[in-house]
Amino acid sequence: MPALFRKVAIIGVGLIGGSLGMAIKKDKLADWVIGVDVENQELQLAKELRAIDAGYLEFTDQVADADLVVLAAPITINFNILETIKPKLKPGTIITDVGSTKGDFVRACQSVLGDQYFFVGGHPMAGSETTGVKGADPYLFENAIYVLTPTKETDATALTRVKLLCEGIGSRLVEIDPDEHDLLVAAISHLPHLVASTLVNSVAAIEDAHPHALMLAAGGFRDTTRIASGNPRLWRDICFSNQDQLLRMISIFKENLNSFETQLRGTLKQEFEQSMAQAKDVRAKIPAKLKGYWPFLEEIVVTIPDKPGLIGKVAAILGRQGVNIDDIEILRVREGEGGSLRLGFAQVDAADKAVKILGEHGFLARARK
Repeated sequence: MPALFRKVAIIGVGLIGGSLGMAIKKDKLADWVIGVDVENQELQLAKELRAIDAGYLEFTDQVADADLVVLAAPITINFNILETIKPKLKPGTIITDVGSTKGDFVRACQSVLGDQYFFVGGHPMAGSETTGVKGADPYLFENAIYVLTPTKETDATALTRVKLLCEGIGSRLVEIDPDEHDLLVAAISHLPHLVASTLVNSVAAIEDAHPHALMLAAGGFRDTTRIASGNPRLWRDICFSNQDQLLRMISIFKENLNSFETQLRGTLKQEFEQSMAQAKDVRAKIPAKLKGYWPFLEEIVVTIPDKPGLIGKVAAILGRQGVNIDDIEILRVREGEGGSLRLGFAQVDAADKAVKILGEHGFLARARK
């Protein structure tokens, strides 16, 4: 079966660009994948990881004959890159991006490209706390939402080919208007990042007077705020690129937080509980099988003796029963006594199933709520 594209050029070989290159090569969706980046070290590592077949520090003529160009550089410079490479592109080239803000960017790209080239806005809803190509993963997009933002000017054939690419790397496609996309990501991605950073800074404000604060934060607080570990400069650019929609969501968030404050000050316990219950009910509607930027996983903790090979044995037992482990962490180990494993599952009810299976094989396991 012929590849979907003869040649793909990925500009910006970081976490997303590198993962996309690895996925394209793994699934043989292109005959040749090249990368362009300002960091030679990233390009060399990308080649070692088989994310690209060749890497370049400049926009050479190698980009000229690409069938698909992926703009995966920082969101603030992607448009400038497009203007730079446009004279080098052959007519009919398809250009897409992976940026998290779409409205103004999509309109600008379509305007500068005209009728000879075809732009399809894209945003894979997948990521990791690890930045750079060192964190790239060929399976990053599997079962993750991949948003495409076509407009009435989008070429139908180009859109179909980008859809096939997204499906080929295992993503779940969603088509959304560019401006609606920006409001939604402000709500479910950009605002949560600000909230996580605010929570961390709030604890930092009392840390000097209460030095045990961060020690106690090692549990649920750490998990709640892990997205605050993202690249500050990257998130600055993302938030300011979606400034209006993010300000709108901040206003809505403040209204809800003020409501809780009012209920607390007025000792309105029933209303407070109702607000909590509403949040619980809404959260239960979030699809559990879909990956997002940082997927919420059902988790279990497994106690293991200090014996060689037992971690592998746990994984093998679950694998034979069709239970896929999506995340694994050694919580603590003490020589001679053993330790604990945290296992994360994206599949619905997988955690309960894993607890039962491991119990039948003599392992002490419990759900971690």
